[in-house]
Amino acid sequence: MTRTGLNRAGRVLAAAWLGLAFSLPAPLAAPLAAPLAAQDMPAVRYDAGDAVFTPVQAARGMVVSEHALASAAGVDILKQGGNAVDAAVAVGFALAVVLPQAGNLGGGGFMMIHEGTSGRSTALDFRETAPAGATRGMYLNDKGEVVPGRSLFTALAVGVPGSVAGLLLALERYGSLPRSTVMAPAIALAEQGFAVSPAFAAVLESQREHLGRWEATRAIFLPGGQPLKAGDRLVQADLARSLRLIAEQGADAFYRGDIAARIAASMERHGGLITRDDLAGYKAVEREPVAGTYRGFRVLSMPPPSSGGTHVVQILNLLERYPLAEWGSDSARTVHVMAEAMKRAYADRAEYLGDPDFTPVPVRGLTSRAYADALAKGIDIDHATPAAGIRAGRPQPYESDQTTHFSVADSHGTVVSTTYTLNLLFGNGMVAEGTGILLNNEMDDFAAKPGVPNAFGLIGGDANAVAPAKRPLSSMSPTIVLKDGKPWLVTGSPGGSRIITTVVQTIVDHIDFAMNPAESAASPRMHHQWVPDELRVERGFSPDTLRRLREMGQTVAVKPAMGRTETIQIQGGLFLGAADPRNPDGAALGF
Repeated sequence: MTRTGLNRAGRVLAAAWLGLAFSLPAPLAAPLAAPLAAQDMPAVRYDAGDAVFTPVQAARGMVVSEHALASAAGVDILKQGGNAVDAAVAVGFALAVVLPQAGNLGGGGFMMIHEGTSGRSTALDFRETAPAGATRGMYLNDKGEVVPGRSLFTALAVGVPGSVAGLLLALERYGSLPRSTVMAPAIALAEQGFAVSPAFAAVLESQREHLGRWEATRAIFLPGGQPLKAGDRLVQADLARSLRLIAEQGADAFYRGDIAARIAASMERHGGLITRDDLAGYKAVEREPVAGTYRGFRVLSMPPPSSGGTHVVQILNLLERYPLAEWGSDSARTVHVMAEAMKRAYADRAEYLGDPDFTPVPVRGLTSRAYADALAKGIDIDHATPAAGIRAGRPQPYESDQTTHFSVADSHGTVVSTTYTLNLLFGNGMVAEGTGILLNNEMDDFAAKPGVPNAFGLIGGDANAVAPAKRPLSSMSPTIVLKDGKPWLVTGSPGGSRIITTVVQTIVDHIDFAMNPAESAASPRMHHQWVPDELRVERGFSPDTLRRLREMGQTVAVKPAMGRTETIQIQGGLFLGAADPRNPDGAALGF
């Protein structure tokens, strides 16, 4: 990034960090005092002349998430002797309390784990599934047209949740502490409450209408008909009760016991499809990660039903042939070839990606070097290819989805990268009565009708059509990068369709441009997803870069910020962590 561009970003993002560090309400700041006392303060160091951003540094472990209280919960577990998986599970449950717009028990997601002792890497898939009563045309009217909002804002939008099954499967197979220990921080936060931050208050205000449609939701977030304000204390007694049941009884409490009964009753009351049988039949799945290499580094990411890992590797395969370090991080040529690579990956996503248990997905073909060579022949480094001129390629000959992310690393070489979601902010807005649990609207991630875009503008085809027990396609891309066989980078981001491109840029920032996590998080981002034919950019790129991109034929649109990375880099025996300043409530904490 040029000094001008970084300075521009730095003034905004450093201010966001300083605002968090010095304006936390006392009830929110108090639980952080102990973790912060044991490490350098997590402030971004900004020098106007050299444009330096310094990540948090620690020697024994690191947790980076979108809420300081959740990060503190993870650090507390590490201090008790837990490993990175124990800490990640604690963070996952804590975010369900303090980040209810995305952290969840009623959604689903993906977790990447690399074990330090065995050197083994694995991918846990706890994506939601369609209920048994789901049908391919359930979101269409009698004319075969998509009914607006049915897959987003009704009880029909809810997929069978997977987060509880996934987090507890990770703990059972790869953790070392009991449920009661790792869930204790989340239970305390729900029972005792926490102070609503200015950022969370703003989200509640913006979602007033969405949340106000459901009585149980209003009682929690809009007491008296008004959204909670900054400084108010959010206590969630029903959610605390649900968490206690899970801590005592395990996944059965959620999928077969009292919580399951309450979720099924809410579904029946509001016209949803999920039954107790759907919940009892849910299984989290362990899968083989998608793997690739980029300039000598090994990239491990999430396989289908995520499209993330496949297309992260596919885009990196295309980019490796270009001298990006020589061109510069914010040069028009670098941005242009990134956009051209992204277009081709998203065209393939629309055609080939879906649930591998229901449809063949040519992952090996899409991630092969030979296929990248074939696609690269169509890239002109001086001129944009219109989206209308790009179609899905033919990878077979080479065969032989509001969200949050958190990253955790421990001193034994185990790292965890987790992305989970409700889809849009607060999911479909519905709290299952008596549980305190917000439910997802992940059914929108299916292709309601082939060729019709979803809420993120993504096109889907037959491979991602609705079917009972099927998992909808996702863009979530929790990723681990190895150097010489050891964890070097742990990253991921929320952002819907923009997750893949945010993760790619984070990897390129660290490998090609030698940025640290704080510098990468401060860099302006770009995104292209084929359709619409638009190169979306954040503010921060120079006017000269944008002018040159338009001359190349790119349709440039300057739009709001994209992604919120939570990244850990491991170098020289130190953990370097940075929470994306686009979210002022996030924090990197270590010890």
